[in-house]
Amino acid sequence: MTRILAVALGILTAIGGFVDIGDLVTNAVVGSRFGLGLAWVVIVGVIGICVYAQMSGRVAAVSGRATFEVIRERLGPRAGLANLAASFLITLLTVTAEVGGVALSLQLATSVGPGWWIPVAAFGVWIVVWRAKFSLLENVTGLLGLALIAFGVALFLLSPDWGALIDQALRPTVPDSEPVATYWFYAVALFGAAMTPYEVFFFSSGAVEEGWTRKDLATSRANVLVGFPLGGLLSLAIAGCAAVVLLPQSIGVTSLSQVVLPVAEAGGMLLLSFAIVGILAATFGAALETTLSTGYTLAQYLGWSWGKFRRPARAARFHVAMIVVLLIAVGILATGVDPIAVTEISVVFSAVALPLTYLPILLVANDPEYMGEHVNGRGMNAIAMVYLVIILVAALAAIPLLIMTGAGA
Repeated sequence: MTRILAVALGILTAIGGFVDIGDLVTNAVVGSRFGLGLAWVVIVGVIGICVYAQMSGRVAAVSGRATFEVIRERLGPRAGLANLAASFLITLLTVTAEVGGVALSLQLATSVGPGWWIPVAAFGVWIVVWRAKFSLLENVTGLLGLALIAFGVALFLLSPDWGALIDQALRPTVPDSEPVATYWFYAVALFGAAMTPYEVFFFSSGAVEEGWTRKDLATSRANVLVGFPLGGLLSLAIAGCAAVVLLPQSIGVTSLSQVVLPVAEAGGMLLLSFAIVGILAATFGAALETTLSTGYTLAQYLGWSWGKFRRPARAARFHVAMIVVLLIAVGILATGVDPIAVTEISVVFSAVALPLTYLPILLVANDPEYMGEHVNGRGMNAIAMVYLVIILVAALAAIPLLIMTGAGA
């Protein structure tokens, strides 16, 4: 049991990164429009986040310092400030979407409008961030999020033509009904979602919260190699369900209730209940993760005392910053904005910010002053450099594709 719980940080990080409210809908949209024709993007994204999360976790375990502390010191305050501004604004948008996602999940479970649940969701996030221990936060939320396996069960119960699904994945093509630019827009969006910057901020800060040292390098690898691929598999299961049920009927996905239609069709109310529990846990976990990430990035850049391992009174500015973020998120949602749309936009913009996050991680992971004998090997550097090129291409293409396609419309 101890070994199982040791990977809970990776599970929580992966669920928050791969299957938050925006990704739940985006993967279903992709499945309903392209089948598994974009499965390759999820695989590329999983490998990429594994490479860089492993580096950030190793840096935290060896140096005892979180990613943003190292970024500020390695790049200097000016470059670090540019990184902070981009990352913080994107994460703020994502906090807004996740709080709205929790409200939508509660609406799905109770049929009560999301407007009533938004303040409840924000209060729930705040009370957990303020009072709950980090280990409780990651273990309970991360493990409950595994109920999303209901999508995988549903896919098997639907008895699809596995040959056709595998063919879609292995030989991706752009459907005649879809513009090529739209296909690539969703490719960039899925890649940005898989490698969104707050994942490494949260993962490395969580390593410091748990007091990882060089002795925990194996735990760090286990977190990465179990948690992130699991998140990728859940994403593929969601897309696969949509490809089997929604694509043949030309049903467009515009709401959370349509995402779970294949689950209800495959397993009835019992399986649907598991899916709803998983969605609620995933969105709540993502809300916790992104809220904490805003506090982590601000506090680490500005040199504040931070962390849940400290009493709130000893990290007052860290906690006040998160309260302000949650109030801003509630204020934005009070305007009636669609939280799903907010997340999809934030995912695209996160692709733009990727180089600012991952280049300094690569530099530090090769710096003997920080890492000693635990610097990157040649193989790791080769893979990381290939991904830096992919990241730069995605960053340059994100905004033009967003404009050309009207956000995938």
